[in-house]
Amino acid sequence: MRIRKAVLPVAGLGTRVLPATKAIPKELLPVVDRPVIQYVVDEALEAGIEHIIFVTGRGKGAIEDYFDHSYELEDQLKAKNKTDILAAVEASRLPAGASSFVRQQAPLGLGHAVWCARDVIGNEPFAVLLPDVIVKGKPSGLKQMVDAFARVGGNIIAVDPVPQDRVSSYGVIAPKSRDGRLIAMSGMIEKPPRESAPSNLAITGRYILQPEIFGLLEKQGAGAGGEIQLTDAMARLMDLQDFYAYEFEGSVHDCGNKTGYFEAVLAHALDNPDTAAFARDLVRQAAGKL
Repeated sequence: MRIRKAVLPVAGLGTRVLPATKAIPKELLPVVDRPVIQYVVDEALEAGIEHIIFVTGRGKGAIEDYFDHSYELEDQLKAKNKTDILAAVEASRLPAGASSFVRQQAPLGLGHAVWCARDVIGNEPFAVLLPDVIVKGKPSGLKQMVDAFARVGGNIIAVDPVPQDRVSSYGVIAPKSRDGRLIAMSGMIEKPPRESAPSNLAITGRYILQPEIFGLLEKQGAGAGGEIQLTDAMARLMDLQDFYAYEFEGSVHDCGNKTGYFEAVLAHALDNPDTAAFARDLVRQAAGKL
């Protein structure tokens, strides 16, 4: 089946980038000229996603407003003939009926957030995109995964190689065999000791999952941190279905922490034609002061 729907769990508190997230959801932190979540939604749309399910919580109403009409702003831009800016604002809207917002009333973990979307997803495979992770790739990271899914089916997890001395900070996969960027996997290990890690391929915040995951999540007990962990349910599903990892072509920026957010801003400033020259000069000036 084609991947038509995607889940974006946006209920998190953004504790790693406090105090900024006291006033603004972490997903709306700006990266050059648009919020983090816009890059993630654009990635999903490029991959052919037709319906996006935002799993929200208290204080996240601004996300719903962002993807809606902004009548007063658009009218002012029209009156002032600021057509380029108006086009960018209009492009940020999602088409009518192309999004749903469901509530996660308590922070019970990523697995619970995904489970909250079960009735909207129904009985079909779907994607999950962590909304504070930007993947820069051409084609987009999720599009690469969707193309791989069309070939092999099953379940697919995005991975990205990390330095061997940092594997203990990530969840990594245990590879079984490899065909180009597609890797059949036999397991996942959360934050393994460096000397016993089965690979340096870290799980990167993009998933394509079969709907059977919902039945497992419904019965999944609390795991690490006292939360319902998606990785625990995926490990159980791996006993029943094929699981693959996909080493996407591109770069990843975790905007959920301060250094990753800074890296994302710099990378996109250097890539944006409106800011690239200024960003390069700024980097040179900063380098000269070190």
